[in-house]
Amino acid sequence: EMPDMYEGGEYDLAGTIVGIVEKDEIVDGSRVQEGDILIALPSTGLHTNGYSLARKVLFQHYGVEDRPDALGGESVGTALLRVHRSYLKPIQTLLKSSVVHGFVHVTGGGIPGNTVRILPEGLDIDVEYDAWERPAIFNLIQQLGDVPEDDMRRTFNLGVGLIAVVPHTHGNQAVDVLRAAGEQPFRIGTVVAK
Repeated sequence: EMPDMYEGGEYDLAGTIVGIVEKDEIVDGSRVQEGDILIALPSTGLHTNGYSLARKVLFQHYGVEDRPDALGGESVGTALLRVHRSYLKPIQTLLKSSVVHGFVHVTGGGIPGNTVRILPEGLDIDVEYDAWERPAIFNLIQQLGDVPEDDMRRTFNLGVGLIAVVPHTHGNQAVDVLRAAGEQPFRIGTVVAK
């Protein structure tokens, strides 16, 4: 899973948060339908995925303290260690507005690998990958490592940390609700038939 990360006898200690929800309030994607739109919230960086590839590529060219022009003055170490943000508040905000059919937390597997988890049978997504500007760290990794676009999409979030799947009739409302909550939402695609 994480080559060259752990020496013999070393281990990783991780924490998690577990909650409870009433069964009839679970948002499981079963209401997702063709024509729904995908509204994204930005990630703060790599979040928790793709580090083996990122480290392999970047550390062949730079040290942790190096500040490549492509990162706009930020060090490689700072770019890699950006804190994974919490999406609890925007999720709660959208749930209160009752305009959401599903949520996708974009982790390992990228947008397609995580969205498929909530799509009912017979549905797929059409993502407009040029609908947002990717954070510089992803472009640097792709260029330095000559990483194919398909591999980038499968490995990294590419700047999208959470996707709300909403009915097309409520797309503007969802965007307005998120903006009013201080978020920076952007539309990235639609749910389509396979």
